[in-house]
Amino acid sequence: MAEYDFKIEYKPAYSLLKINLQNQTIMAETGAMVYMDSNIGLKTNMSGGLMGALKRAVVGESIFLNKFSGTGILALSPNYVGDILHHELDGALYVQSGAYMASSPDININTKFGGAKSFFGGKGLFLMKLEGEGDVFLSSFGALETLELNDERMIVDNGNLIGFTEGLEYSLKRVGGLKSTLLSGEGKVYEFRGTGKVYVQTRNMESFADFLMKYLPIHKK
Repeated sequence: MAEYDFKIEYKPAYSLLKINLQNQTIMAETGAMVYMDSNIGLKTNMSGGLMGALKRAVVGESIFLNKFSGTGILALSPNYVGDILHHELDGALYVQSGAYMASSPDININTKFGGAKSFFGGKGLFLMKLEGEGDVFLSSFGALETLELNDERMIVDNGNLIGFTEGLEYSLKRVGGLKSTLLSGEGKVYEFRGTGKVYVQTRNMESFADFLMKYLPIHKK
């Protein structure tokens, strides 16, 4: 059962997470707060100490986390256009860089090395590992989809992955041969095997950035 009384509004493009805190505490990424009741206190710190901050920096997250405590309404949102996902954690969840938004205060944030084969995989080099029991809120670029695997295999583009549950086997690899990788528009992909959940986003931030570059003016001296 969820720890917080919450609702997610304005899905899927402009999602807003509203949490009704009842003398509770929640941790959130810096910059995620939209508004909050005046009874709620805010402290910013390096949760987990220096090592915890360094681990978050490795996966591209802020070294600081905001700690909200008290009673009242707290509204959080992602830094980009997209959706919000709630996951009831009981064990471990692996999360791609930029997807973490908020969580229960007792959840441990760690990192997992993707292995030598992922060294040239960009975002897949390190993953955020969330461990413990409680609520986790993830954000996406675009809409969210949950893939339920039951002793199955699934291939997901590296840029569209948000996270996956513990117990799934995975590998980060290239699509087809070198020619396919260069000409297909696809780069590195995750191949998942087993039983569990895979969370994906319908838009790829890196592909979107490449798309915008074509329309940016080039100033010549």
